[in-house]
Amino acid sequence: MPIYEYRCSSCGFQKEHMQKMSDALLTVCPECGKETYAKMLSAAGFHLKGSGWYQSDFKGGAKPAEAALPPCAAGGCCSAK
Repeated sequence: MPIYEYRCSSCGFQKEHMQKMSDALLTVCPECGKETYAKMLSAAGFHLKGSGWYQSDFKGGAKPAEAALPPCAAGGCCSAK
């Protein structure tokens, strides 16, 4: 779930909120109650959950089988004598 940063232009109150992307924007400041609470443009924030893609999907997993290549393509010597 994305983390958005909001700031009130009236009182200067600033806070991060976890919201769904489909949720409506917050407009009422929780500190002063005015409708001057706006989402800020900031670095992307995210919350990782679960075991993680590296831990569960790639670490120590089986490697895909390599296609059979002729010795020349695999780095062997192809010079004609």
